[in-house]
Amino acid sequence: MMKRFLFLGPLFFFFLSQAQLPEDALRLSYTNPSGTAREQAIGGAMGSLGGDISSNFVNPAGLGFYKTSEFLLSPALGFSRTKSAYLSQNETGPGKNHFILGTSGLVLGKATAPDKSTAFSFAINRSADFNGHVRYSGKNDYSSAAEAYAEEYAYSGLSIDDALTQPGISLSYGTRMALYTYLVDTATIGGITQVIAQPQKVLAEGGQLYQLNDIRTSGGITELAFGFASSTRDKWYLGASVGIPIVNYQRDQQYTETDLSGNTNNDFNSYTYRESYSSKGAGVNIKLGAIFRPNASWRFGLALHSPTLYSLTDRADATLFSDAEGYHHPDSTTSAIMDNNSGGGNSLRYDLSSPWHFLVSGSYVFGTGADATSRQGFITGDIEYITNKSPRFSLPSDYNGYYTSSDNSYYDGLNST
Repeated sequence: MMKRFLFLGPLFFFFLSQAQLPEDALRLSYTNPSGTAREQAIGGAMGSLGGDISSNFVNPAGLGFYKTSEFLLSPALGFSRTKSAYLSQNETGPGKNHFILGTSGLVLGKATAPDKSTAFSFAINRSADFNGHVRYSGKNDYSSAAEAYAEEYAYSGLSIDDALTQPGISLSYGTRMALYTYLVDTATIGGITQVIAQPQKVLAEGGQLYQLNDIRTSGGITELAFGFASSTRDKWYLGASVGIPIVNYQRDQQYTETDLSGNTNNDFNSYTYRESYSSKGAGVNIKLGAIFRPNASWRFGLALHSPTLYSLTDRADATLFSDAEGYHHPDSTTSAIMDNNSGGGNSLRYDLSSPWHFLVSGSYVFGTGADATSRQGFITGDIEYITNKSPRFSLPSDYNGYYTSSDNSYYDGLNST
């Protein structure tokens, strides 16, 4: 069972936008321990052992140990439960259980001579699992998430009409929806015109806001791999595999703020923000590996995983409902309405390259007889280095000149983090 523990101090809030974030690269760079039962039993340290179909995804040279064919299925169940803490209120999530297909596929191995062999393999693996459910709530007498909308609009210098109708503006959908529904508006306080979010009026009078955030994620990365390996004198094993990871990530969020004061004349009752975000696409990578077995007991392995070159499409849709009591009748809007007003779009295609992976491994096998039953166990270990600073975002090169170099420079700051 996988348990996730979260401490949510300040309220975090997703804003609908077209921008990529470092978390997008990290989400595709980190993989879960998965694979066959044998691989999972040893924590994935398969870099030098070989003889397992999961070698396609760790060190393809390990396929060279096959001298016969094998078909394998690795079904599994995933269990997750989340505990959260927000404003001194603890919650345990309802949990999410789901079916997972671990490393499965076919290996065609053949001995070409007494001490030589070749192997071809096709395998499929769930290399990342995005299924999860986070829920937290609390009573807040200090701040509202809507203040972020008010602050963004205040710094824009735009009039409300321009913010809602001017094409090409840089305001987020969330801020423009807040303006449209009067969740955010201008007010004259002490003779000074200010931008204010309606929930701030509740806080200014000493009231409390009940805040509830519910986030559900689903999907994963399913990788297809085609591998080849050969062995020479049962000492040298060389292999390569081509991987095709298929990405499907979905996040659905609902955030609600409600006035707890009981005052029906303070210009705010509640608002609810819903967002649906998806990221889908596919990539390609190459894995190269070698294993040296100087004798029947010792094995040493090296492996190199190239960056995965992804082509991805992100899409985000949102709705906002606001009840400002007597200030304005309840109103709602969607990102699609905002998009029609601005002439923009709520989906974006882009390219992403993941980090390099370097793997060094070693194993010692107890029992060296030709009969497999004489082997009594092994000690194995892997050391992996991941260049987490190397992921890069870029706009696709096949848009027939639609994007310019200045458009692509948008990612310069992100790529330097």
